[in-house]
Amino acid sequence: MRGTPYPTLGELLRRARATVAARPGALRLRAVGTSRAGRPLWLLSAGHGPRHILTVAGAHANEPVGGVTSLSLAERFAREPALLQESGCTWNFLLCLDPDGASLAGRWLTGLPGEGLPGEGLPGEGLPGEGRAAAEASPTLRGYYRRFYRPAFAAQPEFPPVTSDPRPVMPESEALVRLIDELRPVVQFSLHGVEVGGSFLQLTRAVPGAAAAYRRIAADLGIPLEHRPFDGMGWLAESPGVLVLPDSGPTEERDPSGFTSQATWLYAMRHGTVSAVVEAPFWSVAGVSDPRPVAEPRREVAEASEILLGRAKQLEAVVGELGPRAPETPEEIAHFTAARELMDIGPGVVDTWNSAELATTVGNAVSLGVAARRIPLRAAAMMRQALGGASALDTLVEAWARELASTFDARWVPVTDQTELQIRTMLALARALV
Repeated sequence: MRGTPYPTLGELLRRARATVAARPGALRLRAVGTSRAGRPLWLLSAGHGPRHILTVAGAHANEPVGGVTSLSLAERFAREPALLQESGCTWNFLLCLDPDGASLAGRWLTGLPGEGLPGEGLPGEGLPGEGRAAAEASPTLRGYYRRFYRPAFAAQPEFPPVTSDPRPVMPESEALVRLIDELRPVVQFSLHGVEVGGSFLQLTRAVPGAAAAYRRIAADLGIPLEHRPFDGMGWLAESPGVLVLPDSGPTEERDPSGFTSQATWLYAMRHGTVSAVVEAPFWSVAGVSDPRPVAEPRREVAEASEILLGRAKQLEAVVGELGPRAPETPEEIAHFTAARELMDIGPGVVDTWNSAELATTVGNAVSLGVAARRIPLRAAAMMRQALGGASALDTLVEAWARELASTFDARWVPVTDQTELQIRTMLALARALV
């Protein structure tokens, strides 16, 4: 079981339907909206209690872990109804908030025979073999990034634009907001995954005992915690790996592109809901948890900034050498738009890094080093697909993915461990809040 792969979007839905059919009454499945392309947004519900818990999976297209976590917990409730009955709650799972994005990003799960597969024995490079069977045993960073997709910031449905923004709200965002208003959940979980690094938890309100429970769960599974995550710059670090929104914290989310959103995590607070964002790493890096102080934090930030800006410049040069070629298909345009945005955000990211107290610990310096490499690698990966798999971009993606794996000794985290981290964390928080 430790090599279990993520299900594709179609497999996830088929498994959900089969589980509901096998346990009628225990689980229920209904559509609560449609995507921009007309794909249904499926809500799987367990239990019949008057109070509600909501879990949102698939908010980011490149993070499939939340869907399998949700389905695994729902199946556990169907097998062990007492787990849920004692809480008096109905637990609702939105299986994938962005099915359109997932349909593009999920291609790396199936892969072509031999593509992105190992053989060199580098850290994070998996096991020998070909095709789907080897990908199931241990996916590779090269295979992951060769087929990578993550929408541009304004196309991520968990973050609808602020009311002053002229852009229309996406139907997926509207569906989630309607669902929050309908359920008024006691707690809303947002399940995420990070390609390379450690785990961390964000809470919109402090929950007594949550940080200690979370640390125990991660330690039991051997998953490192980000010592001080730099996601959520305005959030308080309650303990290693746990961020809490302060009372006077931000009411909006602003990303490096300048896009400002009404995060649905924060929207739910009007109903007294506690939102919890649970991040699980796909490839773990032990160094992110190192609490030792850094002698010269500014030098660490400067080095990370130099890597980020230097690689963005290198990517720009490679794209320029390819000559003019406009993306043609909707898929190519989506990849190009997202890649172009990431190629342009470097200066804004560096300004943010320089304005905050970062890299004060070895762990945070390692996290910055990962991020400095991840941003241009994501951009190169998507630009490669937007421009027809140009060999120069293919070489760049290959080299940068290898360097990321080897520099930080990135180790694949079995999907069962990723999902167990999220399941145990949700159950612990639900017990504390319900």
